[in-house]
Amino acid sequence: MMIKKYVDYIKNNPEGYWFKRKLYGWGWTPAKWQGWAVIAIYLVVILYTAVDIDSRSHSVSDMMIGLLAPLVVATGILIYICYKKGERPRWQWGIPKD
Repeated sequence: MMIKKYVDYIKNNPEGYWFKRKLYGWGWTPAKWQGWAVIAIYLVVILYTAVDIDSRSHSVSDMMIGLLAPLVVATGILIYICYKKGERPRWQWGIPKD
């Protein structure tokens, strides 16, 4: 029953948002295929960086800088895209009454 309400909430998207507000807490969840594609690209970038860093790093500081910088940049870009292509975030606890 709750899953059906959640799916109905996500599908109720007349504005065509790529990301809708999460039902519980603050943040977004993908609502369209474009949102899922952005999340997939983000994960591929992070995983590629993590795998590639092992072959390029010669010390712990090389590894931290090589992993942290792309992680911060990719996460910043993800948040920017979610903010621009999604509903305005706010704290939410359950399906909105309005």
